[in-house]
Amino acid sequence: MNRMTRTRLSRGLAVLAAVSAFSIATSGSAADLASSTCNPKDPASSPAFCKAVRGDRAEGWLAQGRSEMMARNGMVTTSQPLAAQVGLDILKKGGNAVDAAVAMAATLNLVEPMNVGLAGDMFAIIYSAKDHKLHVLNASGMAASGQTLAFMNAHGYKFNPRNIGPGSGMARGVLSVTVPGAAWGWGEVLDKYGTMTFKDVLEPAAQYAEKGFPISERIAFDWHLPRAVNANRGQVENCCTELDPDSVATWYIDGKQPKAGQIYKNPDLAKTFRILEEKGRDGFYKGPVAEALVKKVRSLGGTMTMEDLANYKGEWVEPVMSEYHGYTLAELPPPSQGFAANEMLNILATCTGKVYPGQTLASLGPTDPRYWHLLIEAKTLAYADLNRFNGDPNANPGLRAQVQSLISTAHAQELCAKISPDKAMPTPGVSVPTGGDTIVLSTADRWGNMVSWVNSNYANFGSGITVPGYGFILHNRGALFTLDPNSPNVIAPHKRPYNTLAAAFVLQGGRTDGQLMALQLMGGDMQSQGHAQVMVDMVDLGANLQAASDMARFHHNQVTGKVSLESEAYKLVGRQLLAMGHNVVSADGDAMGGYEAILFTPDPKEPKPDGAKNSQQPINGYYRAGTDHRKDGMALGW
Repeated sequence: MNRMTRTRLSRGLAVLAAVSAFSIATSGSAADLASSTCNPKDPASSPAFCKAVRGDRAEGWLAQGRSEMMARNGMVTTSQPLAAQVGLDILKKGGNAVDAAVAMAATLNLVEPMNVGLAGDMFAIIYSAKDHKLHVLNASGMAASGQTLAFMNAHGYKFNPRNIGPGSGMARGVLSVTVPGAAWGWGEVLDKYGTMTFKDVLEPAAQYAEKGFPISERIAFDWHLPRAVNANRGQVENCCTELDPDSVATWYIDGKQPKAGQIYKNPDLAKTFRILEEKGRDGFYKGPVAEALVKKVRSLGGTMTMEDLANYKGEWVEPVMSEYHGYTLAELPPPSQGFAANEMLNILATCTGKVYPGQTLASLGPTDPRYWHLLIEAKTLAYADLNRFNGDPNANPGLRAQVQSLISTAHAQELCAKISPDKAMPTPGVSVPTGGDTIVLSTADRWGNMVSWVNSNYANFGSGITVPGYGFILHNRGALFTLDPNSPNVIAPHKRPYNTLAAAFVLQGGRTDGQLMALQLMGGDMQSQGHAQVMVDMVDLGANLQAASDMARFHHNQVTGKVSLESEAYKLVGRQLLAMGHNVVSADGDAMGGYEAILFTPDPKEPKPDGAKNSQQPINGYYRAGTDHRKDGMALGW
């Protein structure tokens, strides 16, 4: 063997050794670069990077995950990047904030389907720059015409004061389905305040549904179907024992729950979107889609009819408004839980100095257990009122006046005496809604229009029932009715149930010529208590929009009294809160909801928008946005 041959052989062996060493070093890790994720519940199974610590920012609050997004021509923010990009594209094509909101909601129906769909509930607060007013839409579902209290009792569902719904099996399945409102709401806001057609705003989602998209991390974590039917699919009693086969065929890939990075397609949903593109919302509530929906529901023992769908209408309503340290908070009215945020903040504003003389929430701050104690007690008191009185105001004529009383300063003063400075109040332990899954989004355009939007299937994948051939899930908001005949929330045909959905809007000093903010925080009963917490973060503590999202939060369960406090805050104050009697545990971000917000700050030196459709003039000031790291969210502007 000559020298050149020996040299080549030596180099080849060195390369093989290097490859072998690399293979050994990476054995047990993911086959694809950057495809692995951490499992906090099983650290031993997680890759090595999960032991790393977070890096620091170069400025500002070191724990802040990212900077606020700022722009002047338009802004969008929501819990999934592809949906945010669709909204931004609509704005760039000349659409307004309402057009962008509908396009984003439709895209989220595909990319975050466990939380939202066109067969769910939808609420929106729209700030119209043309008339400088807030316009509030309730497009939530109603019970079907045959869904009476007697019907429910006859099918084995009896009132139990310890359950949140009509019975232990009511949370899922066909009897949890109400007549959907979201598709009607999408069409309604486009007709009244949009500038584009269904064809313009639904086609991006239809394209993604046809061609597919890779499922992102947090959404893959949430992508699991509930049991929704029985072995005898026509039986409604004691639901549910198995997955709906139509749901498995629609939402799983080869019969299995998808994983992060897998490409998911839903051509049936694309077909439905294109029916709406051609026929408008009537394409959902009449014709083949409605027929397939009713056939599916009735095959499982439900009562919905074609007339229920054809006669559905949402309604334009007035917001619930209250003052908090110079800012006006506008929340959705009943049956939304929104007014609990108004009451919670009113209690804090009225009672903090009385419980702790000379102190404010800012002087206490989040490193002091008394700060968290006040927030938890205010939430408990506000939700006690919420769960006692909330229901459909159309079936409870005195409810609107009752809400105004509950958010008054006089009522807050009466409640102050119930807050001890060093002892947690007893757990109410009453029948109340807790969980739920939702999407929220905010949009704003160059003309000054802004939208605060919430859209939901209620629980993860709603009822668990899919309409075959059309690719959408049916929501389960009917699970929030009660069978207590004395409750304002008792089930009845054509009635709307208690609704956990909440969207908010904030006006500086109650005026429309100052700062304006669209604000939401998704997640079942977390929504109102979350709204109040981020308002405190911004108004009392001075956090910017992104910092207010990144700061630790708590979730309080009104039934069990359990307080889930995010881990870093728990390390600071958990022991002291336990000593006060709070049932507090360390928690991750799963129960803390997902926050989105856009804030407009005017600049008196800049000219106001001229209102022209093809105007290229930016807004007379600037938008800034924050989005939640607990979801797969993104804020975008241009």
